[in-house]
Amino acid sequence: MILQTRKIFSYLFVLIPLFLITGPAIPDIVITTGGLFGIFYFVYLKEYKNLIKINFFRLTIIFWISIIFISFFSHNKTNSFQDSIIFIRFLLIPIFCYFLFLKDKKMFERSLFIIFILVVFVSIDTLYQFFNYSSENGFGEDLLGFKSSWYGRLTGPFGDELIPGSYVSKFGMLGFVFLLTNKKFNNNIFFQSIYLSTILLVCYVSGERMAFATFSLGLFVLLIFLNEFRKSIFLSIIIGSLLIFLTINLHPFYNDFKIIESTQFHQGQKIEKFFKCNNESEEICSKTINVQPSFRQIIKEFNTSAYGEIYLLSIKMFLDNPLTGIGINNFKYLCDTKYHHNKLMKNYNCASHPHNIYLQWLTEGGVFVFGLFILYLFYLIKLILYNDSEKKYKIISLVTILIMFWPIMSTGSLIKNWYGISTFFIIGFCYCLSRFKNKLKI
Repeated sequence: MILQTRKIFSYLFVLIPLFLITGPAIPDIVITTGGLFGIFYFVYLKEYKNLIKINFFRLTIIFWISIIFISFFSHNKTNSFQDSIIFIRFLLIPIFCYFLFLKDKKMFERSLFIIFILVVFVSIDTLYQFFNYSSENGFGEDLLGFKSSWYGRLTGPFGDELIPGSYVSKFGMLGFVFLLTNKKFNNNIFFQSIYLSTILLVCYVSGERMAFATFSLGLFVLLIFLNEFRKSIFLSIIIGSLLIFLTINLHPFYNDFKIIESTQFHQGQKIEKFFKCNNESEEICSKTINVQPSFRQIIKEFNTSAYGEIYLLSIKMFLDNPLTGIGINNFKYLCDTKYHHNKLMKNYNCASHPHNIYLQWLTEGGVFVFGLFILYLFYLIKLILYNDSEKKYKIISLVTILIMFWPIMSTGSLIKNWYGISTFFIIGFCYCLSRFKNKLKI
């Protein structure tokens, strides 16, 4: 019975990348119930004795205890204790992926195939929505009927969430592993390059600057270190760059407006869009809308941009509470209730979190928790590097970790459902990928 239940949860864990497209609820239920079963499984079979001997598991538990410990010093203890205690469901995802649910090689190969199919689907769906465009109304519906409520932003199949670029950038390299291990595609340079260049294009047109920047960085790292597939990676960069160039010059989204005003503030670029008044007339109408400012404008006036004010407030909170931080999930609470913090948000409402993983742990956990988090990442990288697996798997795993944890970028909150589940699932997947000593055969 217990082995059958394990198999059921293994299939559910394989489908987490699919469940993430539906929103945070289903994947959260899966990892929570799967985590409870995993604990029961190790206790019932007394395998926990072997588990506690593993340094990565010990470090995971120490990190979890540390965020519970600093909750005693938090400003809003209810928020901090609540989110600290249930954070274990995220931290255990890599452990249960490696030692329980994705331990079987065939199950892992199935998950590679599913990730590849989903990345392709999200890419096609997002590009369909991108070309389903009118100057008057912006991007239309995707293949599933979803439409963005933000002019100029794409949802793909994610409903109201503007994250298709983030999804394909984070899972894209793992889908690439499928191509490298599949007999039909492992020597097909053209197919590999089309796959990677399409992801690059999707990251760009999605408007998610960090997804585009980190995936581009990942491609260049692969180009340097993945000698065996250098031709396909180089070709993907060339094709992707050409597609982006053509898109910028030919797609009306980038050419049917003039800039009226450009500031660094959120939605601070005011543009006038031009379009035909109706199909039966050549008369040109226009409307004024506000969109996100240009990257150059944000950098130029960074301190008063949305990110600048959030980051400066985060640093201020950390300096006021350097050892134990302000408490997990206390950022918005402190910003709303403390005037000397609230006044730093001059142009914006208080954000829910610091919008950077490293700043979040530093601000909410202090140097104590931040140091353990850096140690966690260091040990994860060490595990991948020193596992006796093929070089290409190590490199792709490390590049995927780099894409998720590049320090100079805006991120979601690791304690929130969707971002936390996707991040720690991918950590677990990279951990599993580093296990294989022999070639995967799909």
